[in-house]
Amino acid sequence: MSEKKKSVLGRGLSALLEANDTTEHTREKQFGNNIANQGAVVMNIPLDQIEVNPFQPRTSFEEESLNELSDSIKIHGVIQPITVRVIENNKYQLIAGERRLRASKLAGKKDIPAFARAASDQESIEIALIENIQREDLNPLEIAINYKRLQDECDLTQEELAGRLGKNRSTVTNFIRLLRLPPDIQAGLRDNKISMGHAKALLAIDNIGTLLSAYKETVSKSLSVRQVEDLVRTLESKPKKNAPATNNSVNLPFTVKKMQDQLTSSLGTKVQIARTTDGKGEIVIKFYNDDDLERIVEAITD
Repeated sequence: MSEKKKSVLGRGLSALLEANDTTEHTREKQFGNNIANQGAVVMNIPLDQIEVNPFQPRTSFEEESLNELSDSIKIHGVIQPITVRVIENNKYQLIAGERRLRASKLAGKKDIPAFARAASDQESIEIALIENIQREDLNPLEIAINYKRLQDECDLTQEELAGRLGKNRSTVTNFIRLLRLPPDIQAGLRDNKISMGHAKALLAIDNIGTLLSAYKETVSKSLSVRQVEDLVRTLESKPKKNAPATNNSVNLPFTVKKMQDQLTSSLGTKVQIARTTDGKGEIVIKFYNDDDLERIVEAITD
């Protein structure tokens, strides 16, 4: 990413919305309107002229929340304009504000107030991600995904990302570390089965099988964050048991170890692969009750 683009991103969402660069002038001149000369212009745009944003970082919208917003829009209208980019005459693409757009359609509105501006694909991604991060109702996993995507899309280090967001580097790092959790635990975080505090405590466990077992105990017993921290300390303080040695057993090659970890993560339970020097072996899959066994069988046979 160029220094110019990074500096624009560093000034935050308002700077991106108000930016009036060469690309904007060129594109708007082509479409024959005066938006480029005025920066981001607020106008009422017919809903049928706006297409959805293919870069939308948000993937789920609660029906009840949308209905509440729709009822509010029927009474008060749209208070905060959405942001769109011009793609051709009388045709726009949503950059940010899909929830407001959907709620307006539910409310039976024919048009919606919008910041209309020109933007490249890259700028569209940046604006959508920054606005999404600034929302207050994001769960920790959504924040982590948006932080990582913004870091990758804009080619930033974690320190640079923290500076752009006005956050401590440790805060950004803690969120991005959540993406190291196995899928089952990420889903639990997304679905509010555990909190950010629970997840941070669980991340102290290196062994993926032990990690998944601790997560299951956390959820089944509704452990507090302090209780999870105590559980993790207990698990990590236990002496590591060495597997009994046999004449034909060998340490797992990296590729086999990786497959073992993949199975553990995919099945959501501890999986052990025992392999001999001649390539033979067995796979041991742990289960903790009849329901857990049924879940694993369904996962394998689907």
